[in-house]
Amino acid sequence: MIVLLGGSGYVGNAFRAYLDSRGIDHRLIARSQVDYANRDTLIAYLRETRPRFLINAAGYTGRPNVDACELHKTECLAGNAVLPGVIRAACEETGTTWGHVSSGCIFTGDKGTGTDGKPIGFTEGDAPNFSFRQNHCSFYSGTKALGEEILHGAENCYLWRLRIPFDHVESPRNYLTKMMRYERLLDAQNSLSHLGEFVRACWETHEKGCSPGIYNVTNPGFVTTREVIDLIEKSGVCRKQFSFFDSEDEFMRIAAKTPRSNCVLDASKLARSGIAMTEVHTALAAALQNWVGTS
Repeated sequence: MIVLLGGSGYVGNAFRAYLDSRGIDHRLIARSQVDYANRDTLIAYLRETRPRFLINAAGYTGRPNVDACELHKTECLAGNAVLPGVIRAACEETGTTWGHVSSGCIFTGDKGTGTDGKPIGFTEGDAPNFSFRQNHCSFYSGTKALGEEILHGAENCYLWRLRIPFDHVESPRNYLTKMMRYERLLDAQNSLSHLGEFVRACWETHEKGCSPGIYNVTNPGFVTTREVIDLIEKSGVCRKQFSFFDSEDEFMRIAAKTPRSNCVLDASKLARSGIAMTEVHTALAAALQNWVGTS
């Protein structure tokens, strides 16, 4: 049996759908049922149920975007930094193997340009450079980086870094939907994670017996905002005139309350583990080709 925490959220729902599709026995635990933010309560529950794996998809992201985290710092800190430590303590006390959904938003930029002219992505061994320790990050990114610090050296823990999720279903949390709805856009280059492929790849790290630790779970490659808009325009799913900010300074002055993480991650560790994800441009094109609008 699998225990799933945070199963009502955007990523948690995707985990639940995947486990259902595979016929994998699981229990979705809500805070109203079991206060899993309480160490002793969670320990008692794990001792009683003895799950073979626990997935933590709970956290605080802010709605409609990370700017909201600047107004709800207590909830953001509790969900992204304190809660992972509570779950770690409970899982280590009960010998439970588990996986935690982290974020690639603890990085900004890249590591320079390779001999092929492409940016070099951050690996699992690189220290975050978009955190409270650098004092220039969003509050959301700072708390996610703290969460990773709290899990450093954790026993039997998979730490899965998600990066800007998207898929083929319209949703306020879907990166493609956001791109279609924003009045103006900031051109930047990023790694992305197809949501369905992300949850499948996360599960496979456990199912295939990969070594616990950090994994950048992103689609290979990187993409610019203008490339994404070009794919949207070619697909025909959104017919509007897209416009861009002239610079990041203009974006910050007009549209944002806090700095954004735009970064490239290296997902080669995942590939070396025998877990494949679709190249990012191909995955985006497929999502748009199969687009399902809900409004």
